Amino acid sequence: MPYHEITVAAANLARATYEQNEPRDLFYKTATELIALSISGRTRLTLSEALAVLLQTWNREYYRFRKFDAEHFAEIEALLTSQRGHWHAARERSICELSDSDEAWVKSAFRAFELVLGPVGAAKTLHLLAPLYFPIWDRAIAAAYVGELGRKGTNGDRYWQMMRYAARQAGTLLSQHYAGNPLKGIDEYNYCHFSKEWI
Repeated sequence: MPYHEITVAAANLARATYEQNEPRDLFYKTATELIALSISGRTRLTLSEALAVLLQTWNREYYRFRKFDAEHFAEIEALLTSQRGHWHAARERSICELSDSDEAWVKSAFRAFELVLGPVGAAKTLHLLAPLYFPIWDRAIAAAYVGELGRKGTNGDRYWQMMRYAARQAGTLLSQHYAGNPLKGIDEYNYCHFSKEWI
């Protein structure tokens, strides 16, 4: 699959286009804040409830035929607990620090999240938990970078490849003095270009 280079000019254009056309960005900002508060114990909301703010808006297609009920919350809580060592450590890292030694645990963690949340929900959740380390994708974005997604639980290799691409893209943006989280900028570009074809 081709590598898609993203310049600061392209990322800035995507940001303006995204803000103009995508009102759900508010949910991203809200969820990010709630997750930080939940992790630090400064809200009564559980981490799974904080994540639900975004999952039920950004990933609503996944829940068209699935209940987001107490049982699902319990599954998410168990997942967050079992994978805490991975995502909590990644929360302190940047995608630019990605190394070959990360491959095995990233694939394992992604598979665990994917089995509960699907491949799109897994990427979005991991990003919210470690927003400077894990990139976001949807099916259109994945197809542009790594090909069509496979069945649930089989996309760890594809996500790892996406991470390698994102690390290169983030390095390019930061070398051009991009202001902000490069992974959010990359996602906005990908979403505007591949998912919506706005740019």
